[in-house]
Amino acid sequence: MSKFSSTRTILVILVLLLFAACSSSDEEKTKVRLALDWIPWSNHSGLYIAQDRGYFAEEGLDVEIYVPNDPATTLMSVGAGEDDFGLSYQSEVLIAGRAGVPITSIAALVQHPLNSIMSLQSSGIKRPADLKGKIVGAYGVPSDAPLLETMLKADGLKLEEVDLVNVGFDLVPALISKKVDAIIGAYWVAESISAENQGFPVHVIKMEDWGVPDFYEIVLVTSQKNASESKKLVQSFITAISKGYQDALDDPQEAINVLSRLVPETDEDTERQGITLLTPYWLDERKIFGWQSAEKWESFAKWMVSNDLLLGPDDSQSNWDFTKLYTNEFIETQSTN
Repeated sequence: MSKFSSTRTILVILVLLLFAACSSSDEEKTKVRLALDWIPWSNHSGLYIAQDRGYFAEEGLDVEIYVPNDPATTLMSVGAGEDDFGLSYQSEVLIAGRAGVPITSIAALVQHPLNSIMSLQSSGIKRPADLKGKIVGAYGVPSDAPLLETMLKADGLKLEEVDLVNVGFDLVPALISKKVDAIIGAYWVAESISAENQGFPVHVIKMEDWGVPDFYEIVLVTSQKNASESKKLVQSFITAISKGYQDALDDPQEAINVLSRLVPETDEDTERQGITLLTPYWLDERKIFGWQSAEKWESFAKWMVSNDLLLGPDDSQSNWDFTKLYTNEFIETQSTN
């Protein structure tokens, strides 16, 4: 064999080995589906950073991030194993868990409520008592009235002393057009900015300041089967997103750069302002990402029961074990790495 032939043979072998290694690497990636709770926004930036900077790939994951046609179905799809992970709300996890859906919250992405009451600054409405005789617009979900009633009660009013109306998704338009005097159900890190950018500065009344137990606005869930039988998968996912959110905390504006590049329809102006308000809510009081406290789960579950929001399959509110609906196992492991 000539020297040229030998060299060519070696090169061919090396190329084939490299191709095989790359193919093997691709095949070894575990495909994962993550269902979002809403259209991509600043709160999702850590997820997109994990995807963009290869943190998922480093953990052997090939992650598809998508928005379901109906985000209300996320807990069902996660419980059934159709999605591996999903974003939802603490209240929805409690309701679904009470109904027997086998899901577990594995991390709190937002440690406190974002839901709030908003009014135009020009209205003079600054506290719940100022809503007496006023019209309050809401999405129309079951929790609207109990949340408003709790806040009113904390300031000496009854629900009957205000007019609660359903405006659907048109919360901000209803407010700035003065069809309503205030709205409930809007995120103070998003809709408030949208209103102000349109020339209508608002006043925000936070729920946890007026009688509503502090709760987790957005949580990351997986199936109970994954949490017990696929621990490596869950831990790898938590490790990757923890890196993504740490990067977002370190440089929030660059996080929006990544988000807007991967999701071109991002409203950059709103998200750049909103992320500065949002980032402190990604960490608990000990500056730990994702941690969930038993006290917060218990107090909010009790509030939901007392407001007839947490009925079981038999329409009863008898005692049940909600502790299986959340775990810090994967956060604890991540914190010690």
